[in-house]
Formats: sequence, C-alpha cells, structure tokens
Amino acid sequence: MNQPEVLDSDIRALQQWLRDAWQQLGDPALTTFARRELRNQMKQCSADLRACLQRVADEQQPEPVRSPASPHSRLELRILSW
Repeated sequence: MNQPEVLDSDIRALQQWLRDAWQQLGDPALTTFARRELRNQMKQCSADLRACLQRVADEQQPEPVRSPASPHSRLELRILSW
C-alpha cells in the first residue's frame, strides 16, 4: 500500500476504536479503574487521530507558488575583474 492508503486505513481504524471505546465506557459493569484507563487510552487515540488527520491535510495542501520576479525589481549585479 502507498502512503495515502496507509494513512486512510489508520484513520479508519482509530475512528472505529474510538467508537467501540465510547460504547464500552457506557457499560455499568466497568470498574472505576478500568473506566479511567479507557479514558486515558481514548485521549491517546484521539491525539494519534489528530496527527494522522493533520498529515493528510498537509499532503493535500498545494505547494506555494513562487511568484516570478517583478520586471521592475532591481537585479543585484557584481562586476568581476581580473
């Protein structure tokens, strides 16, 4: 797989994990410790998801176009002599 496909699959996996985690968080049988650990993992997963989404956004931004030199701009010339 190429880079965009890998990022896309990572994003989908992280989104699915977060969806499942939210469902687990609603389970009344979950202990306080397990609930805290799950929330910590969710925070880490959310940070990873944001990083992946930022990489995708960075890749989709077009390269900045360098404007050609203005015809009225002053050229810097040096005279070289022997």
